[in-house]
Amino acid sequence: MLHVISLNDKLNEEFSKLFKDYYEELGCGDDCRHLLDEYVLPDYLAGLISIEIIEDEGAPAGFVIYQIDGIENEWNLKEGFGDVREIYVAPDYRRKGLGKLLLCTAEFKLKEKGAQKSYCLPYEEAVPFFTACGYNKTETYNDELDCFVYEKPSLDNCCKK
Repeated sequence: MLHVISLNDKLNEEFSKLFKDYYEELGCGDDCRHLLDEYVLPDYLAGLISIEIIEDEGAPAGFVIYQIDGIENEWNLKEGFGDVREIYVAPDYRRKGLGKLLLCTAEFKLKEKGAQKSYCLPYEEAVPFFTACGYNKTETYNDELDCFVYEKPSLDNCCKK
């Protein structure tokens, strides 16, 4: 059985491992522990970002990190938009709909918080996933992350085009 659960103290260790696996898979040279301790977890505790974990039969299988862009956030590309910052499903759990369930959860919660649209900055391999979920490539290019911005024009029907 699948469960999507907001990050809590009980899941912190599992989330940290998933996040480390995610960054290793991306080939990021950043110090993952430093990113977690100095940015991700403090932003979560301050309520600037939200983190959901998906479990399959009690085993952590992935996560999504999202926020509503606002001036209080260090990362504020499109004020008032929902921002799907990171989404990851562990390799053993891919192609089973878990990523779509995580994205739909994030979109639903962003809409609950007042966002009408959302965007993401996907790495090249994730573009087909986001376009299949209704995100469209814009003309805006993000030099820092070396990718185009993709937008979902409406959160009225989560996870639908």
